[in-house]
Amino acid sequence: MDIPRHWRLRKQRYGLVGEVCGHCDAKVFPPRDICPSCGEEAKTLYTFSGRGEVYSYTTVFDAPAGFEESTPYTVAMIRLDEGPLVTAQLTDLENKQIEIGMPVEMVTRKLRSATDERGMLVYGYKFRPVMH
Repeated sequence: MDIPRHWRLRKQRYGLVGEVCGHCDAKVFPPRDICPSCGEEAKTLYTFSGRGEVYSYTTVFDAPAGFEESTPYTVAMIRLDEGPLVTAQLTDLENKQIEIGMPVEMVTRKLRSATDERGMLVYGYKFRPVMH
C-alpha cells in the first residue's frame, strides 16, 4: 500500500469511521458518498461503536501474498451493532470456539507480520471476542 493511500484510509482503518445518510438515517461503511439504501447523498461522518456479532466466518489456510505467515487465520463477517456488515480477521481467540452470534469488539492490530515493499508496517482493525 502506498503512503498517500494509507494516509487517506487511516480513519477507516483505525476507528471504523463511515457515514450516515441524512435522508433515511442508514449507517454506511465504508464511506460511499451515496446511500446504498435510498440513493441520496450520505456525507455526514459517523463513528461506529466497534461492537457487533459474528454473522459468518471461515478459516483461511492458503493465504494471499503478504499474509502467509499468519495462516491459519479466521476471517469473519461482523454485523455491527449499528447495522452494516464488515469483513475482518478475528484475533485473540485463544482456543475459543467461534460461534455465529458471538459478541465481538474491534481492536487495532498489525495486519501483516512483515513490512511491505516500502518498509511500512500496516495496522488496521480486527475483531476479538468481547471480554467479560
